[in-house]
Amino acid sequence: MASSDKTLPEGEESAPVVVASAAGRRTRLAGLLLLAVAAIVPPLALSGYGLDLLSEVWVFAIAAISLDLLMGYGGLVSFGHAAFFGVGAYGAVILSARFGIDPWFCLLGGVVLATLAAGLIGAFCVRMGGASFFMLTLAFAQLLYSGAVKWRPLTGGSDGMGGLARPDVLGFDAADSRVMYLLSLAALTLVFLAAQRLIGSQFGRALIGVRENELRMRALGYRTRRLKLLAFIIAGGFAGLAGGLYACFDGFVSPDVLSFEMSGSLLLMVVLGGTGTLFGPVIGAAVYLLAKNFVSSHTEHWLLIVGVIFVACVMGLPNGLYGILRRGIAADAP
Repeated sequence: MASSDKTLPEGEESAPVVVASAAGRRTRLAGLLLLAVAAIVPPLALSGYGLDLLSEVWVFAIAAISLDLLMGYGGLVSFGHAAFFGVGAYGAVILSARFGIDPWFCLLGGVVLATLAAGLIGAFCVRMGGASFFMLTLAFAQLLYSGAVKWRPLTGGSDGMGGLARPDVLGFDAADSRVMYLLSLAALTLVFLAAQRLIGSQFGRALIGVRENELRMRALGYRTRRLKLLAFIIAGGFAGLAGGLYACFDGFVSPDVLSFEMSGSLLLMVVLGGTGTLFGPVIGAAVYLLAKNFVSSHTEHWLLIVGVIFVACVMGLPNGLYGILRRGIAADAP
């Protein structure tokens, strides 16, 4: 019986691979160029306020990347990701204000506490799926929010608390906006590279498999619950780092960092930039915070205007802003 397989002309079969490879190289080159520009131009061209705004963008980009690890690659939509951001922020401030620990160790302590919190909360949440999962994450976040409001002796209650100084970086005082800017950009770069390496590993491929078809991965022998829990813990640790940096940047923390509004903002950053891309959440965080800052400086109804703009973007751009950039790069590939 004759075979039904068709042999493609030489070179035709590999063409899509060549195009994808060229697009990947162009994307990496564009990313390196943007990183170089971001590291050199703003510290030379912007004032203290502009640098502080961009520092905030990089901090929230870390938190958005951490959520994208869950949403984009694990298929776990969390409505309470601010819990780990807030635990990292509160942990760093409390260690500094109550115990007088060095800011670097306070930042590390915040990451450890957020990671532990993610492990504890994740142990319950990953047992659930669908609506039960994101409702449970929301419930835990609201529980921590209530604890921050009620436990006034430790957290300062609804008034919040301060007392965390910016750390010295190689002998330079991070109270200087330029130093804080470079610190936050360096942290974002390290988190991005770590997340990229993680997704490219066997664990990352297995996690994507769980997102696509958990039953099949379970049938193949993968312990899917452990995979999801590990992703939850890693994402919580990254979010805790962002929270600790935010506390260093602002010098103050309040229950707002644990609120549903914060979780919603992180969700919007990821969806706006593009889920499952890592670079998309960075774009989403930048667009969200810059638009929020610009519109709020012109009208008190900024939330309504920004909301309408973002709803239009989400409906018109199902793959996010990064999807447009990626399609443009692929179209230009030879």
